[in-house]
Amino acid sequence: MTELRETVVPFRAGDGRLLNLVHVEGPTPAAKGPVLLVHGAGVRANIFRAPVPTTLVELLVREGWDVWLENWRASIEFEPNEWTLDQAAAFDHPNAVRTVVEQTGAEQVDAVVHCQGSTSFVMSAVAGLVPEVRTIVTNAVSLHPVIPAFSHVKLRAVAPLIARLLPFVDPRWGTTVEPPNGLAKALVGFVRATHHECDNLACRMVSFTYGTGFPCLWEHENLNDETHEWVEGEFADVPFTFFAQMARCVTRGHLVSVDGHKELPESFVARPPQTDARFVLLAGEENRCFLAESQRRTYRWLEGLAPGRHALYTVPRYGHLDMFMGRHADRDVFPFILEELSR
Repeated sequence: MTELRETVVPFRAGDGRLLNLVHVEGPTPAAKGPVLLVHGAGVRANIFRAPVPTTLVELLVREGWDVWLENWRASIEFEPNEWTLDQAAAFDHPNAVRTVVEQTGAEQVDAVVHCQGSTSFVMSAVAGLVPEVRTIVTNAVSLHPVIPAFSHVKLRAVAPLIARLLPFVDPRWGTTVEPPNGLAKALVGFVRATHHECDNLACRMVSFTYGTGFPCLWEHENLNDETHEWVEGEFADVPFTFFAQMARCVTRGHLVSVDGHKELPESFVARPPQTDARFVLLAGEENRCFLAESQRRTYRWLEGLAPGRHALYTVPRYGHLDMFMGRHADRDVFPFILEELSR
């Protein structure tokens, strides 16, 4: 395992919220440019550093990249807040990229972005707010969220009802966190009664929270035992403000803004992307949070605008987060990322 050292670099989002970047370095100075890794909803930058033999962070450092991990406002490193994708796109990611540029002196930054870190970062790029970014490797979903049929029911009918009594849902309920009220206790009871895919309640709560599947965010056979236990500490509060925005996006068939920020278009597919960045789309074929069709649709849309410029990789036997946390992801997934970052 590569010996790494890390430095936490605070930065202010455009609305003044204090966030941070984690700069990860190896024993020798990076020979290549900076690459920014952006996590999804209700997790944190640490999600890229699962207890597997080789993480993407270690591999990038070993290959000479200057690695930066962004904790944006959805990170569980911070107090829970009722964030939207708009806030992250308008305020968080542009300032994170600028901070990396200021810290490194580099003119360009590459990015590897996951799930709602992906959707919000792509929103920033399409709106022209991160002109310094050269290549964007997106995992799971970018401009066109496509979800399983039962997830439509949960998102449109169930989530609004729960949101009346709970501002957040927390996969730790019933394990390390006491459910805050009767409704939360009932949700935990429902998960115990309906999810029998494993003995890890946190894993089962994650599946209930984020999609349709047993499990939802990974294939169990792709996780080693240590990682399966480790996930209990890597998921926490996610707000219903996010689920409400995603419901609107799913209904429209593409990302839309909801807060009215002047920096962002209402529809993110109404005009060509206001960026020179090249998009590399990754999708696990077994993803039951956002179906692989999500990335295929975005790829077709991008191809229609600039044939041959962008890339799509679908990975069999992988789901959502095991694309980064899988015991063999260094063999099955990471080579695509390294190849495309080096182009």
